[in-house]
Amino acid sequence: MGIVDVLRHSFWISWKDLVDLWRNRMALVMLILMPLFMMVMVGYIFPNESTLEGSPIGLANNDDGPLGAAFAQQLSLVAEQTGMMELTDRDGFDDIKEGILEGELFGGVIIPQDFSANVLSNGTQGTIELITDQSNPQMSLTLEGVLAQVIDNLGTQNATLMVKLGLNVSLEDAFTIVKPYAVESRGLVPGNPSYFDFIAPGIMAMTVMMSVMTGLPHAISYEKEFGTLDGMMVAPINRMAIVLGKTLAQTAMGLIQGLLVLALAILIFGVTIQGNFLLVLLLLILGVFSFVGLGIVITSFAKDEQTASMVLMTLMFPMMFLSGVFFPIQQMPVFMQYIAWSLPLTYATSALRKVMVLGADIPSIGTEIIILLVFGVVLLAIAVPLFKRAMKM
Repeated sequence: MGIVDVLRHSFWISWKDLVDLWRNRMALVMLILMPLFMMVMVGYIFPNESTLEGSPIGLANNDDGPLGAAFAQQLSLVAEQTGMMELTDRDGFDDIKEGILEGELFGGVIIPQDFSANVLSNGTQGTIELITDQSNPQMSLTLEGVLAQVIDNLGTQNATLMVKLGLNVSLEDAFTIVKPYAVESRGLVPGNPSYFDFIAPGIMAMTVMMSVMTGLPHAISYEKEFGTLDGMMVAPINRMAIVLGKTLAQTAMGLIQGLLVLALAILIFGVTIQGNFLLVLLLLILGVFSFVGLGIVITSFAKDEQTASMVLMTLMFPMMFLSGVFFPIQQMPVFMQYIAWSLPLTYATSALRKVMVLGADIPSIGTEIIILLVFGVVLLAIAVPLFKRAMKM
């Protein structure tokens, strides 16, 4: 049987699987809804500065001096102008703690009793206490960072005014004395990417992986279990054509979901593709190619669809969290980084992120492309003979 016949049979089998999907309305709806739910859930689940709008914050001014009242007035003015927080008067730490426990407050600010005395008489720094809800670490870190920045800006304004009055200089000169250094951040590409710009490429790669890995048990084990695969086996069709046909069908489904994720990321969350769109499409195809072999290997070993699905799900979930989809790999312990760099999803995520966020070209992601190709070739080389042997059992 020639190559042309193998390819023709592969396309026929692939078309059969896609037609089966089209006839199964529920599966077709879930093919579309799954990436939609995932994108919306992930897109809104992580807090940022915009999620702090109108955050209830307790303010306890325990200082009897003029600086405590002035600082409280300034903080109230900032809250009113920005709409970032809603300040409520509290008596102290215990009162703020009770408000957090009852869900009335997200955090608190305490002006200590000796605040004015330390600044005016003792010549020491005045300390402002920030109280955060440690049961919500992500929100606490965001809130702490924003409040610390606001308090630091207020301190700079006060210090600038004091220097102006003391040295009789302009506000600009006073500010230069107080803040002699300036920090200017410059990214590799224009704009200010959000956390979702970081996570969207990983979600695309993960969605493609899940589509392929969960679809293969049905595509192979289900048909083997119910005998429909026997009809293909007795037909004059090369075993390679069956593998290629199943692979092409899962590739098409994975690409559909990956492109849906990309469209949702652009339309709903404003994600910008800095690189070439065709290169993004190529990486999605390479991602599917690197995952398919592993799915066929596991499916060939499994006796039925349920077992294959359980094994594949057991492998997928660690890959989701170890491959840098949600958190940078560099933040993981060293031994987990070694595990992460042995997973194909890591390289698919890294390559997509470089292209979409940093505008990388093919030479910049050459390592990832080669590794994805090696994963796909090696795993398919293992999968094909295993699949042939499994079909004879």
